[in-house]
Amino acid sequence: MSPALLSKRLKDLEAAGIVTRRRLEADPELFEYRLTDAGNELGLVIEAVGAWGHRWIETEASLKNLDPTLLMWDMRRNIGPFPTPRRRNTIQVIFADLKEQRRNWWLIVEPGQEADLCSVNPGFDVDLYLSTDLRTMTEIWMGYTTIDRAKEQGRLLLTGNRQLEADIGTWLRLSLFAKVERMVA
Repeated sequence: MSPALLSKRLKDLEAAGIVTRRRLEADPELFEYRLTDAGNELGLVIEAVGAWGHRWIETEASLKNLDPTLLMWDMRRNIGPFPTPRRRNTIQVIFADLKEQRRNWWLIVEPGQEADLCSVNPGFDVDLYLSTDLRTMTEIWMGYTTIDRAKEQGRLLLTGNRQLEADIGTWLRLSLFAKVERMVA
């Protein structure tokens, strides 16, 4: 999203009473946005609509317009606790079916910090390589298939740190909707 579009959307949300804006004390040139009570309550509505869609909308329709950028940013938001040792962990996700400029992504997790996402090689040693196609990773992320099933079918290859691989079900926390019971095949 362009900065201009983001600014417009935030102003619209502020005008609607969904977010509030305030200057940062540390840097008065910068602002932070926070959800209002109405914004928090709206979040519940959005989650309910998402759960409904996951439960009732056909899987194939959900998998027609895949976007690696959206998937990777959502995955980044949900990276969970990492196993020991407590040091930087770098996971390279390789979408073998995509063109070179959209194929490689790096998730970088520093102890005590949120995960970072890079679409350009950050230059760190990679601890775990995760090679798959975009559809398979989306199916895993959305709970349509499991990591183990994708590995068994040869659609997902994990190479590198055995502990990170063994604990992938812990640190790769899936979509909020992955556990919603599906009512369509």
